[in-house]
Amino acid sequence: MGFRPEKRVRVKLEFLRMLARMKLDPARMELLAVFFETYLKLNREEEEQLYRELGKMDKREVDAIMQMTTSWYEKGRAEGRAEGRAEGRVEKARGIICKYLSRKFGDKSAGLQQKVERMTDLETLDYILERLFAANSLEESRAIIWEELSRATQ
Repeated sequence: MGFRPEKRVRVKLEFLRMLARMKLDPARMELLAVFFETYLKLNREEEEQLYRELGKMDKREVDAIMQMTTSWYEKGRAEGRAEGRAEGRVEKARGIICKYLSRKFGDKSAGLQQKVERMTDLETLDYILERLFAANSLEESRAIIWEELSRATQ
């Protein structure tokens, strides 16, 4: 949406007003808002201008808009926290596997550690970790990791 810079805030404001008046269920409202946000992202200065404009509007309408946008913000924060926790668990699993390989097999396991560092699936990493503790050699460890890599890419 190629809106002129001076119209961008006005377009977003009118969209929010329209959305608040529609009284849609939260899922539909969020779907429309996400679609709209994809095509019209405001910069910091424009966001500030939007909030100044909201301050000039009817209190009930502003309350409806703020309630709507606050719920999106809270949902986004919760999703971000969940993604962060999942990423942290992946990093921790990779770190444990690499530390184990390094301690048990030294520098000879460096190539294998590089493969593990590129893995992103927590289930696969957990399965490798469980099986690695039973491995008695670098070759067995390599076979476990390669088997899981090939299974994950199928």
